[in-house]
Amino acid sequence: MQLVVARIGRAHGIKGEVTVEVRTDEPELRLGPGAVLATDPAGVGPLTIETGRVHSGRLLLRFAGVRDRSGAEALRNTLLIAEVDPEELPEDPEEFYDHQLMDLDVVTKDGVEIGRITEISHLPSQDLFIVERPDGSEVMIPFVEKIVTEIDLEEQRAVIDPPPGLIDDRAEIASTREAEAAAEGRPASEIQAAPEDQA
Repeated sequence: MQLVVARIGRAHGIKGEVTVEVRTDEPELRLGPGAVLATDPAGVGPLTIETGRVHSGRLLLRFAGVRDRSGAEALRNTLLIAEVDPEELPEDPEEFYDHQLMDLDVVTKDGVEIGRITEISHLPSQDLFIVERPDGSEVMIPFVEKIVTEIDLEEQRAVIDPPPGLIDDRAEIASTREAEAAAEGRPASEIQAAPEDQA
């Protein structure tokens, strides 16, 4: 199975180094010296990592055969792809590979269906699930323990406990209308339809 593990960014310095946007939880394994990676576009690769180091919080890589800034700049926006055994699991049981999480059903702890994971976005501060709702809209859910309470690969689902407003703030409005209607003893639909100002 092929997995995108990084995207090449801008050239760094004049000796062929590039910055990379890491898209794997195991950069030391996937992006270490000697690793041979396929690329997208395919014509650019395969690329062999010669050296790697961290500079100001960014991973810098140099590839075999790339010796100057213009060669490094030519690689910009190239995706780096590793071949991974689909049965392979991360060493940490609390970690998951992107391909394990893709297409999982997302439900709340109360069993309400939210949608399915269509993309995992790796940001510097945290990872995000991009979840497609049944109506085709998308919602972003931070992949943090406080919100994503369970990943059940056997059941193919992610259980979440979203804070108010994360999924849909319209639910709060609807429940407010219902409470208002109950207090006045009439249907919520009448409250919704009623004009704001009556003459």
